[in-house]
Amino acid sequence: MLATVLGRLRVIGIIEAISFLVLLLIAMPLKYFADYPDAVTVVGMAHGVLFVLYLLAVVNALAARKLSWAMSAFAVIAAFLPFGPFIVDRKIR
Repeated sequence: MLATVLGRLRVIGIIEAISFLVLLLIAMPLKYFADYPDAVTVVGMAHGVLFVLYLLAVVNALAARKLSWAMSAFAVIAAFLPFGPFIVDRKIR
């Protein structure tokens, strides 16, 4: 799956989406309800790195002509939504 441009995009997208959900559903409640801000620091940094990798994977797929401009724009916009990369994964499958 990691051998192709779209395979890498799909894997990175799924991991990035999971990190976003962990940030929103686990780390943020720990910060605000359990007074444990370190969770957001660690998970937030990991999510930030994965977010950048996802955007680079989208640009790589666009450059390799595996995604259209419209699909690339959709993938970038979807990155800002909690379940967005899962939707992109379904569309490019």
